[in-house]
Amino acid sequence: MHERTSPTERYARGFAAALIAVATLVLAANAGPARAAAPAEQATQIQQSRPAR
Repeated sequence: MHERTSPTERYARGFAAALIAVATLVLAANAGPARAAAPAEQATQIQQSRPAR
């Protein structure tokens, strides 16, 4: 049978899990999608990437 864990150990595990959850949420919030370039910038990039004739 399993031994009972002490309340201190349970609280420590819970606190560690909460810290990991908060850190994960903060990192996920900061890792948003990249901003799209303005349409004028995109057109310039497309024209420059075409080979010269």
